[in-house]
Amino acid sequence: MTYLLTFLMGVLACWIVRPRLQQLWGRFQRARTPDTDANQVTTISQVLHLSAQGAPMGLVVVDRAGDVILSNPAAHDMALVHDRTLNAQVWEVVQQVQVDKEERRADVAIHKRRTGQRVTQVQALVKPLTLNDDRFVLVCGTDESESVRMEAARRDFVANVSHELKTPVGGIGLLAEALLQDPEDPEHVRYFGQRVRKEAQRIADMVNELIALSKLQGAERLPSMQPLLVDELVAEAIARNQLAADSSGIELITGETTGVEVLGDHSLLVTALSNLVSNAINYSPEATPVSISQKVVGEDVVLIQVTDRGVGIAPEYQKRVFERFFRVDKARSRQTGGTGLGLSIVKHAVANHGGNIKLWSRPGTGSTFTIELPVHSRDQAVLADAPRTPTAERTPPQ
Repeated sequence: MTYLLTFLMGVLACWIVRPRLQQLWGRFQRARTPDTDANQVTTISQVLHLSAQGAPMGLVVVDRAGDVILSNPAAHDMALVHDRTLNAQVWEVVQQVQVDKEERRADVAIHKRRTGQRVTQVQALVKPLTLNDDRFVLVCGTDESESVRMEAARRDFVANVSHELKTPVGGIGLLAEALLQDPEDPEHVRYFGQRVRKEAQRIADMVNELIALSKLQGAERLPSMQPLLVDELVAEAIARNQLAADSSGIELITGETTGVEVLGDHSLLVTALSNLVSNAINYSPEATPVSISQKVVGEDVVLIQVTDRGVGIAPEYQKRVFERFFRVDKARSRQTGGTGLGLSIVKHAVANHGGNIKLWSRPGTGSTFTIELPVHSRDQAVLADAPRTPTAERTPPQ
């Protein structure tokens, strides 16, 4: 009887605690199984937040003290915000808006660019967040880099063509007059005819390079980018200049391969590297080596260096070598047929790929041109395509 009573009491106890056990078991199951509903957008505030974070326009909200209350990824890409600090030029405009509550515009030029950053010009609209609460100011930024480059390219192209073509066109006219003075003399005709052909080829090269430079500065949009092996780009640039190097007895020395990729346009990058190698050959003494090497710095930047053992560049000229038509040695440029546009093309091609170019040179020792390009990672590309929902930097006070 005692055993039976104990059994019945156990059954009764299990029946009483059964709901509680089911509840605990449900909690255990929910803890093991992710709740997909928790990741769904359910409120208007979430919609507004995700819209602001995913907007292509840079959005920043600042308070009276200049603290960044909220910012989206585009604002950081446009250098409106860096390390939760508002751009100094924009902050000056914000202070004016805080005083008179009138919206203003500010043109922000980005001179110190990070490797991988393609934004160079930003227009910021600064206005009160609301007229009923003067504690906060809204900054809306748009990328105007393409428009600025396009306008500058059109303006400079006309000025450069009219200025630079005067000399070869005038030379062709004088050579033609000399040619007509004695058209019966074969030697006379051959000599001046070759000179005319050389000047005509110089004009053709200059026009082609001016058109290329015009495109790079923004007259036309860059073609679609694709992953490219740095080692293959360097090898093709060397192949283009191998004949010129062999004719001068110059050895082209290559470094170790890296196996890394960059995101870019194949033709533009090969042209930029080829121009650097060609310059190094043209300004090197005969039978001296030219080195081309590449290496990865950190995990996100690859350096491509072209080094010659030539005469070098004086310090006062080093800041000007990337200017259009600037020539350190005008006599050498005339001898090699240079147009003075090669390094300018290199500069703009690298900038359009989010990179930088630097020069080290010492007279009597030689020069080293270094191109910095952002490394392309396929894993990063996959992550970049995935939706992102970064949080606000700080919730504004209620």
